[in-house]
Amino acid sequence: MDKIWLKSYSPGVPETVDANIYSSITDLFEQSVERFRDRPAYSNFGHDLSFDDVDRLTRHFAAYLTGEPGLKKGDRIAIMMPNVLQYPVALFAALRAGLIVVNVNPLYTARELAYQLNDSGAVAIVVLENFAHTLAEVVDKTGIRHVIITQLGDLFGFPASFIVNGVIKYVKRMVPRFEIAGAIHLHDALAIGESLTFSRVEQSLDDIAFLQYTGGTTGISKGAMLTHRNMVANLLQAYVWTRGDLKDGEEVSITALPLYHIFALTANALFAMKIGARSVLITNPRDFPAVVKTLQQERFSVFVGINTLFNALLHTPGFEQLDFSSLKFTLGGGMAVQRSVAEQWKQVTGNTLLEAYGLTETSPAVCINPLNIPAYTGAIGLPLSSTDVSIRSEDGQEMAIGEAGELWVKGPQVMRGYWQHTAETKKTLTDDGWLHTGDVARIDENGFVYIVDRLKDMILMSGFNVYPNEIEAVLAAHPKVLEAGVIGIADPKSGEAVIAIVVKSDQSLSEEALQAYCHKNMTGYKCPKHIEFVDELPKTNVGKILRRELREKYADKFV
Repeated sequence: MDKIWLKSYSPGVPETVDANIYSSITDLFEQSVERFRDRPAYSNFGHDLSFDDVDRLTRHFAAYLTGEPGLKKGDRIAIMMPNVLQYPVALFAALRAGLIVVNVNPLYTARELAYQLNDSGAVAIVVLENFAHTLAEVVDKTGIRHVIITQLGDLFGFPASFIVNGVIKYVKRMVPRFEIAGAIHLHDALAIGESLTFSRVEQSLDDIAFLQYTGGTTGISKGAMLTHRNMVANLLQAYVWTRGDLKDGEEVSITALPLYHIFALTANALFAMKIGARSVLITNPRDFPAVVKTLQQERFSVFVGINTLFNALLHTPGFEQLDFSSLKFTLGGGMAVQRSVAEQWKQVTGNTLLEAYGLTETSPAVCINPLNIPAYTGAIGLPLSSTDVSIRSEDGQEMAIGEAGELWVKGPQVMRGYWQHTAETKKTLTDDGWLHTGDVARIDENGFVYIVDRLKDMILMSGFNVYPNEIEAVLAAHPKVLEAGVIGIADPKSGEAVIAIVVKSDQSLSEEALQAYCHKNMTGYKCPKHIEFVDELPKTNVGKILRRELREKYADKFV
């Protein structure tokens, strides 16, 4: 397809970007901390780390990781924590040490955590104490040899750190009991690292930086191999797109999405480092009144989120009274932005909610709307610089302008493949580098792309990918379940809701008991919102469950 979208680019946005201006993410990081050294980099609960602080702390932690544990370039290290000051410290220290970062959802169950640690081959993990009990259940069944534990207030400075950690542990009792032999506290690791000499690890753009786990376009959870080149290219694509509006060293970015998710990882943690922005880390984005209280104290200029977050804030008392005079850029991704939410956001804030599109496999950004559009359009935007898109039929033929087909993507941000899943990689990537997104889209005569539907059965729950195969497997493992089919139906709060259609093998099984079983074995957002018991499931002649028929039957039942 001709690059018809180039004619719709804003003035100054180039056709291509060159990732070779940096040798790695580490190189970009080191240039940024030198450039913005005296500016605040991250804020959390009113406490700041400057770029200089981040440089110093990451140097100490990187020295520890390569020193005492003796981690080597290419070793995998897991990071299991919400948005706290320690996250960027652990992230950039790991990258400086030449390690591959494996981001872990801290709300994972023991089963989910064990799978990801074993599949990635992680040998070390940094975990917030609140979630260490889950790790304790499985650590001996994994390859983890080094555990670094931290508490929420560790980087707040004394006496704030002592008070905050004490309240969380002994007053609010938010730290379940755990025991992990040989674990070291982050404070001790930093002290050891400070006494060591850190030797810079040579890296290239073709080295893997992240194993970012996703269900991909099919099946089981897999680690997308994202290289330094992938991530640097996507950062530069975002940078040239926004540099006419965002000013280096001047922006304040609200970071409410979890940094372990690819969207916030790139759009907040890494992009803010690139432009020298101060990132305000929201540790619990579900506490909407607390989020509004934080926003009251900030003159924020950048807000990255998903539709459900924007919608919830718009319905939180006090939000409409905030000062939005500094807000330049609101970006919505992770799931479709609804017109009603975008229009209300514009009415309340005066700022257009820009929709973007991406995938874990594309680091993540593929398309974004120009910053100067006056209102919501329903489009996911234009392909970024150096990005090709193509609309294809089922047999791989290119479709005409305006016709719907599967969206294929090609560009420097496209992953290398799935970690240790060669067959899945071949299903998703063509030999000449095209990525099958599994999404049905169309492109108009001006190059704007619109998502029409999804080919895959993936359920999009508040911006997180939920895969029926995994949930069905968990349900089927229950001794009183014969079989199950899982579908997603429209839900006004979360975008989609998970519905399980279950055939019992023992009639004594209740919905309450099965829900409790699900919550024990799966993260909350994966658990069914509704469970329907039936005598049999519709199937093909070879025995495959017909989810399409289930969706047709139950689409309106739980509305």
